Amino acid sequence: MLIFLDLETTGLDKNDKICSVGLVSSDKEIKYDLVNEHKKITSKASSVHNITNEMIKDKSRFIDTQTFKFLDTHNNLDTTLVVHGAKFCLDNLLACGLRWKGGLIDTMRIVKHTIAECEFFSLQFLRYELKLYKNEKHESLAYGMNPNIVAHNALCDALIVKLLYDYLLDYTTMDKMYELSCTNVLIEKLNFGKYAGRYIEEIVMNDRKYLQWLLRNISDLDEDMRYSIEYYLEGCL
Repeated sequence: MLIFLDLETTGLDKNDKICSVGLVSSDKEIKYDLVNEHKKITSKASSVHNITNEMIKDKSRFIDTQTFKFLDTHNNLDTTLVVHGAKFCLDNLLACGLRWKGGLIDTMRIVKHTIAECEFFSLQFLRYELKLYKNEKHESLAYGMNPNIVAHNALCDALIVKLLYDYLLDYTTMDKMYELSCTNVLIEKLNFGKYAGRYIEEIVMNDRKYLQWLLRNISDLDEDMRYSIEYYLEGCL
């Protein structure tokens, strides 16, 4: 079975926790829960996913939700979790009591590997760049969901993850997806900071110390970006 999952958090610091989680499965199961892990939702996070502290005040912890029970029941090698950004999802699940033991497919990493012309990789960007929205209504009705898809709602985004997975099957096979999900992507250009849009190899030649500073000081640096910076730094010694 495939489980397409998305979650929202109280913020983006390492101590933040899940505040909502949604999933759709290949056998047409859907689950959605608001979660209270006794961690205050920041205003910045609320401005993205529209979940407030008042909304989760009387909600259960993740391990007591129906979503957790469903995931825990299927936490085995016969089930594959499909997510957009594996490290973020797995780290947050683990922090709230679930260590995933089944298969894993990371649609973000697969896009990086297979669709070179994409410059951005957020789920919402890909929703429009790849025109996934054209199939939203049909797919949501098939799951008995409201066809009005809302960005950054965990259940809606889980459905978008499924649409993205289906789209990627035109580029590669499921077996290849497993492999690519565990393979670092060599990124050519820096996508943030004062050198955004510049080739990393060029930055190494002109401002090597800046890249070294990034590695030392940005703890949540995207793992593929970290791999790429280290690759070019080592190659230009």
